[in-house]
Amino acid sequence: MNLRELRTALTAIDRQIVELIADRQRVVDDIGKAKQGTGKATRDYEREKDVLDMARLHAGSLGVDPNLAEEILTALIRASLAHQERSRVAAEAAGDGRRALIIGGAGKMGGWFVDYFSSQGFLTVIADTGVTPGPGRCRDWRQAGIDYDVIVVAAPMAASGEILADLAELEPTGLVFDIGSLKSPLKSGLAALRDAGCQVASLHPMYGPDTELLSGRHMIFVDAGCPEATAAANALFSATMVEQLDMSLDDHDRLIAYVLGLSHALNIAFFTALAESGEAAPRLAKLSSTTFDAQLLVSGAVARDNPRMYFEIQHLNDFGIDPLDALCESAARIREVVASGDEAAFVDLMQKGREYLAARK
Repeated sequence: MNLRELRTALTAIDRQIVELIADRQRVVDDIGKAKQGTGKATRDYEREKDVLDMARLHAGSLGVDPNLAEEILTALIRASLAHQERSRVAAEAAGDGRRALIIGGAGKMGGWFVDYFSSQGFLTVIADTGVTPGPGRCRDWRQAGIDYDVIVVAAPMAASGEILADLAELEPTGLVFDIGSLKSPLKSGLAALRDAGCQVASLHPMYGPDTELLSGRHMIFVDAGCPEATAAANALFSATMVEQLDMSLDDHDRLIAYVLGLSHALNIAFFTALAESGEAAPRLAKLSSTTFDAQLLVSGAVARDNPRMYFEIQHLNDFGIDPLDALCESAARIREVVASGDEAAFVDLMQKGREYLAARK
């Protein structure tokens, strides 16, 4: 066979692969319906392990790289789980006939909640300064009214506190919750809603707007002083596989100062040091190592994101300075150890880090 004929044969095989994926998806749909009918969980970790073990074993017997087979099956499993999760959310139709207002619904995370509530059958209205006014869309949330079963405040943090306080004066009867990355700036607004007798909760989705599968992801439910509202917010995500975590407001912001504040600051410091080093980026790229590439990938994502949002996370957290101090002290300690040639101290730093990170599993 010549090159053209070989490529034609390869295209035919690729088509068969896609057709088999479609066949697999139809079976996945039936499995999802069976799980819903029997009340079984969407995800079965033992079954996933069996599938991956089978794929590796079978691939090896055919002379195919087992790692490649596992990678392909893992992608298929994740796609199947995401599909089953969406189907279960839609099937439960928790929002059937109910109304939801998403303030900031044209933003990235606001858009995620618009899609999520719409998939549940909610009649969803977007209030955002960035939208063109029309059916179900307005620029000022006050124009949308407050007659909703759920109101989600997904605006920037600096604005969210004011919106929560203004909502308290209007006393909406439905569930109200924010999705802010910090709760310190929202304390007074959340308290005003609680004191007005409103059903108020506070959520923090620990994932990005491109997330499709919630298995392995976390949603933090912060105590806003209204247990009934928190329970109602929990129920909105019961059909998903998201892991729900309950936390006090102060605990949330103290921990987030490390989870977000410290990690963001580390990446900002990394690309700032590179940018001010005088070394050309293309030249460094040619010398890049596995560790350097991995760090570039993460810091690049941070650099491309909204700088105002990152500033809010650093500046508005009441607990934000301590992790920054710890970062500066750690960098100074490393510099001192390296400059003095103290190998034992350097090894000790690495060992302490290894032990700490091992304990997180």
